[in-house]
Amino acid sequence: MHELRKDILLGRWVAVMSESKAPSEYNLLSYKTQEERNCILCPGREYETPPEITSVRMPRSSKWWVRALPSLNPVFQIEGDLGRKGVGIYDKMNSIGANEILIESPEHTVRPEDLGIEQMIRVITLYRERIADLEKDSRFRYILIYKDSGVDAGEIFSHPLSFLMATPMIPKTVKDELDNAKQYFTYKERCIFCDIISEELRAGERVILETKNFVAFCPYAAQFPFESWIIPKRHCCAFNEITYEEIEDMGLILMSVLKKLRIIFRDPPFNYYIHTAPNMIPRRDHWHTLGEDFHWHLEIMPRLIRTSGFEWGSGFYILPTSPENAAKYLREVG
Repeated sequence: MHELRKDILLGRWVAVMSESKAPSEYNLLSYKTQEERNCILCPGREYETPPEITSVRMPRSSKWWVRALPSLNPVFQIEGDLGRKGVGIYDKMNSIGANEILIESPEHTVRPEDLGIEQMIRVITLYRERIADLEKDSRFRYILIYKDSGVDAGEIFSHPLSFLMATPMIPKTVKDELDNAKQYFTYKERCIFCDIISEELRAGERVILETKNFVAFCPYAAQFPFESWIIPKRHCCAFNEITYEEIEDMGLILMSVLKKLRIIFRDPPFNYYIHTAPNMIPRRDHWHTLGEDFHWHLEIMPRLIRTSGFEWGSGFYILPTSPENAAKYLREVG
């Protein structure tokens, strides 16, 4: 079993694989995604994948629209116990969690946003159902859904898909958001995300698109050029409490922003992920203000530039395009 180790200086966790790669196994020249002719995620090759967890089928047919599968090379293992222990001054535990592949389309070369709003609704509904199901397991502290599109964004398969990771701890990036949101609420008795929405709509210059239930904008102090956030207007800390009306609206706004990025940059690599509330079941008493101070959201990170040593070493990011101009370019795309 892989093991999880805690960095005692930065408070973050890393996963250490049980079988270490030799230097010769690192391909520093190029990484290739799964070729189309060899894609085992396409319809007709279901027998070659692990048994599916769930799926949405076409009416009166065995064919599927979306599927959830266990990961082919999981970092986390769902069976077993955490086995927390100390090693000298360090802490470690077993890599207990869940890894899932969320297949977004039966078409290898067609993305869900190109299949129309109904397919986007199926994808977002699958996200919601998988989070709701895994939150029943008290060993899991956090569930992250994310997407890698393009080799430079970590893409492994060229088939349209997202991933789910359930971890036995809250990742540091998420924990920082939770802590800062809580401090803001303690000081002002308002949700920081609700205030951000109000300010972005007031200023208008960083807004990309607004719908009845959502606003998409380039954040004021973005890490990357053309970084975009999608936030629901209704205050809600947990993504799995999204309503059907909101799912439809989220499908429209996510589809629109992704298409705008593709038009401007001719299919750029990008990542997106959903930051939602942690699993409250293991520590209900600890999260008594979470419903007031946190607000779920989706972040889109286009991979347009390479991160330098200065940024890695300092955490200080340099934006070659301002968020105001990035939003202007995105707004102007039809």
